Amino acid sequence: MSSGSGAAIADWALPPNGKPPGDDQNLWDRITAWWAEFTLQTKLLAIATLVVSLMMTGITFFALNGIQRDAVMNDTRYARDLGLLLAGNVTELVAQGQDRELANVAEKFWRSSRSVRYIFFADPEGVVYLGIPISGTPSSGDGELRLNRRLELPEELRRRPQNPLVRQHLTPQGAVTDVFVPLIRGGQYYGVLGLGVNPNETALASAALTREVTVAVFISIWVLVILGAVFNALTITRPVKELLRGVRSVASGNFGARVDLPVGGELGELLTGFNAMASQLEAYDEANIEELTAAQVKQQSLIATMADGAMLLDADGRIVLANPTARRLFRWEGRSLEGQELVGELPELLAIELHSPLDALLGGAADSEDLRCSVGEPARTLRIVLQAVRDASGETLKGIAVTIQDLTREVELNAAQSRFISNVSHELRTPLFNIKSYVETLHDLGDQLSPDEQKEFLGVANDETDRLTRLVNDVLDLSRLESGRTLQFEPISMRPAMEQTLRTYRLNAEDRQVELVLDVPEELPEVLGNWDLLLQVLDNLVGNALKFSRPGGPLALRAYPWPDACSVEGTAITTSDGPTCALTSPLPKLRVEIADTGCGISSADQERIFDRFFRVENAVHTEVGTGLGLSIVRGILEKHDAQVQMASEPEVGTTFWFDLPLAEADKDELQLQAERRSRSAIAEALEL
Repeated sequence: MSSGSGAAIADWALPPNGKPPGDDQNLWDRITAWWAEFTLQTKLLAIATLVVSLMMTGITFFALNGIQRDAVMNDTRYARDLGLLLAGNVTELVAQGQDRELANVAEKFWRSSRSVRYIFFADPEGVVYLGIPISGTPSSGDGELRLNRRLELPEELRRRPQNPLVRQHLTPQGAVTDVFVPLIRGGQYYGVLGLGVNPNETALASAALTREVTVAVFISIWVLVILGAVFNALTITRPVKELLRGVRSVASGNFGARVDLPVGGELGELLTGFNAMASQLEAYDEANIEELTAAQVKQQSLIATMADGAMLLDADGRIVLANPTARRLFRWEGRSLEGQELVGELPELLAIELHSPLDALLGGAADSEDLRCSVGEPARTLRIVLQAVRDASGETLKGIAVTIQDLTREVELNAAQSRFISNVSHELRTPLFNIKSYVETLHDLGDQLSPDEQKEFLGVANDETDRLTRLVNDVLDLSRLESGRTLQFEPISMRPAMEQTLRTYRLNAEDRQVELVLDVPEELPEVLGNWDLLLQVLDNLVGNALKFSRPGGPLALRAYPWPDACSVEGTAITTSDGPTCALTSPLPKLRVEIADTGCGISSADQERIFDRFFRVENAVHTEVGTGLGLSIVRGILEKHDAQVQMASEPEVGTTFWFDLPLAEADKDELQLQAERRSRSAIAEALEL
């Protein structure tokens, strides 16, 4: 047996506490555990040994019984033959009543045979009258030779003189074979002759020798079996057991398991083949893990970079995976969601809406569900699509894939489009209605109206036509800005554009008694922009400011570099004109401001001032407009990488401003980038 088997036997024989187990169930459990430690080959060998031992024991038992039976039969035949021989010699003496002659013959016979232990004679009534060595010697008188003991014998003995009675019994001196021979002469029954015969010593010695040889053969068989078991344990059981452990390790995923035993032959080749197989599996596993890891990284990267939210649920509705977009939509950042129920992690109202569709998929009543809901504050419109994931047979549910699309922007755009169409329709309908009304009045009642009234009606129609033209132009301008058309930018000066804008509104300002102020240095740096679009920006902002300015108040236009190139940390660059100051960060820009002293804009209106068709004049009852001017301004400035900003205080005034990039700063930045690339190339060349 193997060393492991020996340890198992020791563990079974003596528990860890050093005391024999007192519980039968505990003892049976230990025996079961000890037996389970053996390999199948060892168990088969033990069972075969037991069977062979039982067979040899049975064969030996039957052989010994046969030998003893033969010895007993031989003793029985020998005793019967002695009895018949003596009876044939003494029957006539018994019949004639010659007791002394009978005694002499019997004594001689007893002395001549060492196998005869005793001889006695009984009369027909069963009374023993002569016995050797019980009786006296033959020299004694006749009366001294007779005994008076009664012997009980079977009645059948008289009727079967040819078959003497033979039986055995034990005495303190050993086994004795009793032979009873009836004495019959001339058909007359004269009594019984009894002999006690000792067993045949030669036969006994032969039987003992046979028994000893049989026991020796039996022990030899056991020794050979035990030696075979030990040999099996050393040459087969241990390698097989180690191989079994290795196979179990590989089956559990430990491909680094090896069996290192100095075994030759076919078993050694088997162990070598196992080690080679484990090495190949280990290499394949490493390659497979790398491929799976790469595929998993790609999949996770794809899921993580999805614009839509994505989640994967298991067959119980618990979260397995949630990408960053889904976490952001449901505000799950920094939370551990794996293993949590989806319904328990959602807002209460959304969980109620999602409960029924999710139960339908988990219960197999549906394969997909699609619903829209509004969550969060501010509210966001989400589209949630649930798709059941099943196995290849399509019967077992493996999980649920959840896709979350944020439709807030789409809904807002649709709503804005609807509002835009509605507002445009409303704005177009109002001037058209006014024009139609006054024209119809002139057409129907032209002769009844005075020239002044006709002129007034035509003036109103003309003003409404101008308003309609402005609205159409603003809509077209806004459409061109949102079309994504590429604009051409060039270095331009803002001072001429600002002067042209003031000339355009000078007469209107004089009518409103508003002073136009131009606060611009003579040497103003050029900016990169589109002349027509920037002129439209100034026109819209100045016209809007003039509309809300109070009589007697100033309306100022300012322009200046911001921040100042001399006040910001920079890097000196030497040019043909000498050293100049080139900014590293931030880049200098030209700030343009339009400030009025009008009624101002409330905080609530400031949040919507740049929305389409939003008009502050609805609250202050001034001139009506299209409500698109500031939206156009914002769109144009965004094309110039600028943002329009404002500061306003009710009853004080409003200031709009924006920053435009300088053309010279852009050139300096390009020069700086070129010099950096040149220095990098020189450094690389020096390193080489």
